[in-house]
Amino acid sequence: MKIFIGTDHAGYVLKEFLVSSLKASGHEVVDKGAYEYNEGDDYPDFVIPVAKEISKDPEKSKGIILGATGEGEAIAANKFPHVRAVVYYGKSHSVVDDEADVLIRSREHNDANVLSLGARYFTEESMMEAVNTWISTPFSGEERHVRRLAKIDKIDLSK
Repeated sequence: MKIFIGTDHAGYVLKEFLVSSLKASGHEVVDKGAYEYNEGDDYPDFVIPVAKEISKDPEKSKGIILGATGEGEAIAANKFPHVRAVVYYGKSHSVVDDEADVLIRSREHNDANVLSLGARYFTEESMMEAVNTWISTPFSGEERHVRRLAKIDKIDLSK
């Protein structure tokens, strides 16, 4: 499985750490930029190449995109067929919810293949904890989840 990574300036420092950490852990990583810090760059320039790659091979690749909040990045990524991008901001402070539940459910129930991180909400350590949880969680393959994803895939935007 290839992991494609992209960010604008807001996530540049974390992306550099993420790329080197994932490679050191033995993952096949493709860095789609930004390749230098430029406060004037635009996130679609780096998110779109990641989403295109995931769209081509959604079963055998994953994407991680970063931005200030991760929201615009997920919106852009979700424009592509077969891309299921989810936004994550970090640990919940609720006594009711387990923060990992969002990451785990995004994989188990929705087969999310792009993780969009709000870079302003993470440290290197908290980001890697989230990424490792997300990457290591498999899709459950339960019939109800497969059925729901098939309904989403059948959406005809031309109508």
